[in-house]
Amino acid sequence: MMSPVPDSDAIITARGLTKVYGQVRAVDGIDFDIAAGESFGLLGPNGAGKSTTMRMIGGTLGRTGGTLGVAGLDPEADGPRVRAHLGVVPQQDNLDEELSVRDNLYIYGRYFGLSRAYLREKIPDLLEFAQLTEKSRAKVDDLSGGMKRRLTIARALINEPRILLLDEPTTGLDPQARHTLWDKLFRLKEVGVTLVVTTHFMDEAEQLCDRLIVVDHGRIQAEGSPRELIARHSTREVVEVRFGADRNAEVEPRVRDLAERVEVLPDRLLLYSDHGEGVLEALAERGLHPVTSLVRRSSLEDVFLHLTGRSLVD
Repeated sequence: MMSPVPDSDAIITARGLTKVYGQVRAVDGIDFDIAAGESFGLLGPNGAGKSTTMRMIGGTLGRTGGTLGVAGLDPEADGPRVRAHLGVVPQQDNLDEELSVRDNLYIYGRYFGLSRAYLREKIPDLLEFAQLTEKSRAKVDDLSGGMKRRLTIARALINEPRILLLDEPTTGLDPQARHTLWDKLFRLKEVGVTLVVTTHFMDEAEQLCDRLIVVDHGRIQAEGSPRELIARHSTREVVEVRFGADRNAEVEPRVRDLAERVEVLPDRLLLYSDHGEGVLEALAERGLHPVTSLVRRSSLEDVFLHLTGRSLVD
């Protein structure tokens, strides 16, 4: 189980947090604590309840039951005071495409009630952080996807928040843009900003999160650090083999004794073992020659597959 965060260190605390839509329990009585200055992840497939939880933390969605505290305040009762501590990066960039990069920051800052003098000093710092100084006069519509995402994060930092909520921060970005964004988030964590990240990308969770909860159907399936979860719920290595879509299930009974666990997916078999190369050798000795084979380290996606029977992107 996840090591409890002492009350004095927790900046966000949830107990029995629940959200019900009609007959659907989108969030089903979850408990978690987030320490100030840590990077905390909510990992799960689409529809797992991640975004609903984020909206309740941000005070834009009321809860059905349970308790929720953010910086010692109730987001429902103290919405404006809670939002003063928050920066929010939604799933979809909601920038004003017709305005310049600088004007997007300026108008958002004025919406927060920040003074012109403050913004004159703050905006150049944010543009430099987002690597957008040379694009300050460009229209948002002319930016790449990665630039827009960096601008959205810069905008969320306009009020110097203690907590940054990031909902699927790198969806749709290419690998280089994702790594650039991860670097920016590491820099924020280094200066003490608490990061709360939802994602269904296993590598993103492993890169960004100190601790995380794996959620599915609104419930917590597992919790801990990425390393703890992999050690607890998987083997050191995974052997991926493909015998062809029509043969994978047929071969499974002949290989199940070679691994601690075997998963049959539509396009491949996954054999969980601490000694992947030994498994491949044993397959060859039995006259089984896969079309493709791969030995890799276990990941959080393997944890999720083990816990729920499906991949993170289902």
